[in-house]
Amino acid sequence: MADMTPEKTKMPEQAPEVRNKNFLEVAQGYTPELAQKESQRCLGCKNPRCVEGCPVNVPIPEFIGAVQRGDMEGAYRAISRANALPAVCGRVCPQESQCEGRCVRGIRGESVGIGRLERYVADWALENGVSSDEMDPPNGHKVAVVGSGPAGLTCAGELAKKGYSVTIFEAFHVAGGVLSYGIPEFRLPKSIVEKEVANLERMGVEIRLNMVIGKIMSIDDLFESGYEAVFIGSGAGLPQFMKIPGESLVGVFSANEYLTRINLMKAYRPDNPTPIFESKKVAVLGGGNVAMDAARCAKRMGADVHIVYRRGEAELPARAEEVHHAKEEGICFDLLCNPVLIQGDEQGRVKSMKVIRMELGEPDASGRRRPVPIPGSEFEMEVDTVIVAIGTSPNPLIRSTTPGLETNSRGCITTGEDGSTSRQGVFAGGDASTGAATVILAMGAGKTAARSIDEYLKGKN
Repeated sequence: MADMTPEKTKMPEQAPEVRNKNFLEVAQGYTPELAQKESQRCLGCKNPRCVEGCPVNVPIPEFIGAVQRGDMEGAYRAISRANALPAVCGRVCPQESQCEGRCVRGIRGESVGIGRLERYVADWALENGVSSDEMDPPNGHKVAVVGSGPAGLTCAGELAKKGYSVTIFEAFHVAGGVLSYGIPEFRLPKSIVEKEVANLERMGVEIRLNMVIGKIMSIDDLFESGYEAVFIGSGAGLPQFMKIPGESLVGVFSANEYLTRINLMKAYRPDNPTPIFESKKVAVLGGGNVAMDAARCAKRMGADVHIVYRRGEAELPARAEEVHHAKEEGICFDLLCNPVLIQGDEQGRVKSMKVIRMELGEPDASGRRRPVPIPGSEFEMEVDTVIVAIGTSPNPLIRSTTPGLETNSRGCITTGEDGSTSRQGVFAGGDASTGAATVILAMGAGKTAARSIDEYLKGKN
């Protein structure tokens, strides 16, 4: 008999007034007792809508059923058949709009905490040294994967399971892509990413760091080196700016730079050789998850932080959980506001920002109501740092050095539903082909491309 408690089992977390001063993980995970309690809320539906909502089709009722029986290894093996990075997904996947959004328990209460249970099982497996052992024998074929973000790691893992010799080429000095440089430690500890990467290496995946494909080697060079197929999962790391006066002032950061310095370079540590500028008053421009991450990092650095977003709260694209946490931590939201000018002092440093109030008009092409300036409503915000978090696009390096590789007007690599590109033997997925999106969607694209690469290479024999 299922536990019909309408609310999810609460997950322990740091108190807001404590966590906004440190970079330790906010959500502290289920205990075995809490995981068992939450698993009992699952109805074990014969036609599980939750699986349909998962981009990588994790067999959710199967793994939760194993948790109910106390079979953690069985639960992990069920998850890992579909998901190469479960400890990551359990933390950063937007379950509320995907698997949990389809859960029938959500009709008259809260959905089953699928993400929380996935995290618990994955953490248990990492702590107990359990990894996937469903490996085909080596088949003699070599595949190159460009980028070690969620799309690249997933593609590499899926191909390794099928017996392929896989090499990942990563531009940075650390593997993980956006998981390492973009998502803060308090949401996704880097030790978790390192363990997930180590699992892939144990499966035989080789990772070559400091390899900027398009500069050190081209896609054509990879083929000449013996690779029979290439997957491009290089992400979308080129930041976009507002194109307003003052963006070149000292104290204006892209969210990418700010988060990379915080997450990858550990610039928040006082003993760091390249510490980040210690701000007192920060404005973060944007309303997505990246904006929340940047704002919450700045708060932990001791600043008074304001999120400036041109639409209202209902239109915020960030996860509701991230907005809730940001508010709890003391971050102010200046909604229906849009910056028009960043002003500097005599030394060329940011000193204030001119902002105009907005109102929502008719829907735009995205279906959201278009923000319209209110004449005469300008006001000035005193700030010393501005972090721009309004989106990113793919770096042009690979497309500019790969003849015949088609891209769209946004610079994204054009792909078919199977991840194939205009170049034979070249596949792509994740943010490199869609623009900035979620970790789990990138993983789904990597999984699809791996399946297509397998079919492509088998067809060549």
